Amino acid sequence: MNTALQQNIERQRSLLEQWLCTPLRQVACDCEDLWNEPEALDQRLMTGLLELPYCKYLYVLDDRLRQISSNASRHGLLHKHRGRDRSERPYLASARAGKMFSLSQAYISRNSKRPSLTAAQAIFGSGGEIAGFLAADFDLRELPVTQASYQQPGQWLQLKGDPAIRSGLFNQERVLSRLDAQVDTVLAVLEELITVNGVFHTKLHFSSSRATIWTVDDPCNFRIHGIDDLINPDLCLAYPHRPYPENATIPRDGVKEIFQYFRQLRYMDETIYLRSGMLNIFNGLVGLTFSCDGSHYMPWDEFLEKDIDFWVGNTLSTGNRDEACPIPSQQPVAAAPL
Repeated sequence: MNTALQQNIERQRSLLEQWLCTPLRQVACDCEDLWNEPEALDQRLMTGLLELPYCKYLYVLDDRLRQISSNASRHGLLHKHRGRDRSERPYLASARAGKMFSLSQAYISRNSKRPSLTAAQAIFGSGGEIAGFLAADFDLRELPVTQASYQQPGQWLQLKGDPAIRSGLFNQERVLSRLDAQVDTVLAVLEELITVNGVFHTKLHFSSSRATIWTVDDPCNFRIHGIDDLINPDLCLAYPHRPYPENATIPRDGVKEIFQYFRQLRYMDETIYLRSGMLNIFNGLVGLTFSCDGSHYMPWDEFLEKDIDFWVGNTLSTGNRDEACPIPSQQPVAAAPL
């Protein structure tokens, strides 16, 4: 998990902890006085749900993490959970270690199969020792939104592909696709769709001769166009004219440069070559998937700064042959078909 994503999650968790601490502590204090009164304990848990409006289940465990109460839920008390042994549940690991308050990592619940969290607050005995815990389960989809959405950082991301493809890499050779045969027409049509017709995200699949596009008018749905569509400039008539977005990260002139660089990477070698290229004009990221099935995502300007020799060297990036697609440096760069 990248640092920015982890920080975003931790901020969200911190806000949840602040929200949960006080009401859980209050209910836990009341449970101390009702420890030997199971029926009264259950009733206090039911009223506790009013103080924790997003809680799914509230229950009490002893110091061995065996449940001594029913499950309090929005639908009433679930008595069948009394006596349940939760000592091996990973979401109670911090409670098992004796932590006064803990909020678990998200996990997939056993019954609903949905992302969930569990908070645990210590309950003290008359001598000040930990007698047990008040536990509260939460379904992530029912929690209030307290944090802005995660934003993909603009940095180079490199991902390995299918090991089966990588192992047989040097037994393959690029086959001329229908798109390859008319690549200039296809790139001109896609450039027009992006700069004039409101397409903001596209992925061009050279090997399978198709493109997937998203438009500013209907960003929740994508369109797939095969080679017969892409070689026909009439395709531009199917989409309305839209001004190039002022808030686009990639400048209008940069779209053509990126496509032309895709073209070079497609024909740079007969074994290592570009299978698909992606760009998004708003977040400014370019995506590359090569014949070894390795993928790279990087800012558009950083992508254009790399000359073809960078990609045709002994490795595609870091110098680690296990993480990038090796290219036979002694072979000349293949020319693109005319």
